[in-house]
Amino acid sequence: MKVLVLVDHDRGVLDELTFQAMTAARSLGSIDAVVMGDYPALAPDLAQYGAEAVHVVTHDLLADYGSEAWADALAQAMLVSGARAVIAPGTDRGNEVLAHVGALLNAPMVANCNEITAGDGDWSMIRTRWGGSLLEEATLTADYKLVTITPHALVAEPSSGAGTVQMLAVELDESVTRTIVADRVRAEGGITLQTAPVVVAGGRGVGNPENFASLDELAELVGGAVGCSRVVTNNGWRSHAEQVGQTGNRVAPDLYIACGISGAIQHWVGMMGSKRVLAINTDREAPMVTKADYAVIGDVNEILPAVIAAIKAR
Repeated sequence: MKVLVLVDHDRGVLDELTFQAMTAARSLGSIDAVVMGDYPALAPDLAQYGAEAVHVVTHDLLADYGSEAWADALAQAMLVSGARAVIAPGTDRGNEVLAHVGALLNAPMVANCNEITAGDGDWSMIRTRWGGSLLEEATLTADYKLVTITPHALVAEPSSGAGTVQMLAVELDESVTRTIVADRVRAEGGITLQTAPVVVAGGRGVGNPENFASLDELAELVGGAVGCSRVVTNNGWRSHAEQVGQTGNRVAPDLYIACGISGAIQHWVGMMGSKRVLAINTDREAPMVTKADYAVIGDVNEILPAVIAAIKAR
């Protein structure tokens, strides 16, 4: 079976979750990658994860991201290649584009799959549901199969492919510009929540916005980034851009330091890909403490200054 993998990228900068999607897709058949926009330079990286062909889809309206433009172009790439299955990373772009493709093809779109097994025409799968609180066994029987892969549900594994570049010019109606990037605000450079090896995250237990100064200082000392829970952003203590959770960022650092965070399932979904979790909390029965690899029971506003002092002393 020929399976297409939608490449998530920002004007030629790859989102590495694409490699996880390619790893999952290889178990289903031969895979081709689909790149929206004139970015053939991505082909060598995609070949390293098994892409036999890289379809570079070109049109003036694909110079930047637009969900309807990408979806229409992807549906045309399916028609040209003869593929009836598309796998995409479970990113904002991946989920949005495949939902649009499903509407165009009158086909179901299945999100957040951890495992997929190809059967005799059908696919069996295990999906993350209810914010990560349960796993669902499901069967996909549709003629067109559109599936996204749960971020960090598996490890991306290289596998060489030919990576042959195939240029594909598509026709797009001007109506697709209803949903297209029209303006950008430059974010600050440096380490981000998605790339930080250490995330220092604060919750209600931090107490007030001024106390986040300790989290900022610790993150700077260890080369990390600061995150927060939803209640913190709701209180206006920190920007929503720093929120970790089901309705915020999903992170997978080497170490996640949860400071005064109870550990509701919605927050756990956003950081469950972390390699190690250290919880600092006054409640030894808090869900975050019981799930963590390491825990310190106490007031975060007493513990963090001591940790910072110890790091500086070394």
